[in-house]
Amino acid sequence: MSETIPHAASARVAVRTPGTVRIVGAGLLGASIGHALTALGVDVALDDTSPAQLRLAVDYGAGRAARPDDRPILVVVAVPPDVTADVIEREVGDHPQAVVTDVASVKLAPLHTLRDRGVDLRRYIGSHPLAGRERGGAIAARADLFVGRPWVVCRDEETSASDLLLVEGLALDLGATPLEMTPDEHDRSVALVSHVPQLVASLLASRFVPAPEGLLRLAGQGVRDTTRIAASAPELWVQILGANAEPVVAVLDELAADLAGVADALRAPDAPGARKTVADTIRRGNQGVERLPGKHGQNRRFETIVVMVDDTPGQLGRLFGELGELGVNVEDLRLEHSPGAQFGLAEISVAPSAAGPAVAGLESRGWKIASTAND
Repeated sequence: MSETIPHAASARVAVRTPGTVRIVGAGLLGASIGHALTALGVDVALDDTSPAQLRLAVDYGAGRAARPDDRPILVVVAVPPDVTADVIEREVGDHPQAVVTDVASVKLAPLHTLRDRGVDLRRYIGSHPLAGRERGGAIAARADLFVGRPWVVCRDEETSASDLLLVEGLALDLGATPLEMTPDEHDRSVALVSHVPQLVASLLASRFVPAPEGLLRLAGQGVRDTTRIAASAPELWVQILGANAEPVVAVLDELAADLAGVADALRAPDAPGARKTVADTIRRGNQGVERLPGKHGQNRRFETIVVMVDDTPGQLGRLFGELGELGVNVEDLRLEHSPGAQFGLAEISVAPSAAGPAVAGLESRGWKIASTAND
């Protein structure tokens, strides 16, 4: 059975992205942009070096196959980092009437390559949506992939206001939040919040390979959360990390020094200052987590209620229904299944003011509350 592609953008009106949009690269990002724009009534022309990938994206409804007589107003380059500069150069030359943008996760490397080649970049604007999934390809594409996500736009002194509005309008039409940054600011930012976390998750998950099977049965939600992105494609990340090596190495060196300090403290946990080192490490982690934006980019903290849910049909729906009857808005949800147990744990994030009434109301209706905690 084919996967249903949600069109979360269908209720919005496409007033910012008129005309044909050409998307080069029909993988996860390119096809997701295509789905969202198509749902808005935009004419989307898809191109890809892989005929099979292109046909799949078209079959799923991400757009139509590009034609030689297309005259797009906007070209979106959504190809792997190692060929991004080559494709941008080609598209700038083939479509001089269009604004060309790309969605590569590294901005400086292709920009330097294009400038070294003397390419006219007056109508090129680099951009990057901070969105993705562990799975790739057209089959994993979603129209709502960018909703609520940041979309970095890298303008320069040659960028016209109208061209900038076109790229920012694309982000807005897809439900994203455009943010202006320089390419250098972008690359250093994603090194910290995206590229190094990928490496840390992969390194930690690699410790599971030689581990005994019985040991891994103890894995809970914490380790799953920490290593979720370790399922990402190695081929893509080799390119991304190689293109953004300098800022990634800078963060890794600082992280390595911190790890060495904690390891030294734990080698002699009773030595003077050892416990302080460990406590300060955990405390600074608390402070860092508190700085991360919450739902919709808000700096709001939530309280988590952990509810025991029987592993029978309809229980989760009943839980949500009764929370709705109690007037409690669920800000976030995580599910954890206990190995060998016939129940799961639903971790529900709510506004602090709603936590007390939610617990009291659920307990009065027979639900078992495992714990509450600040999120």
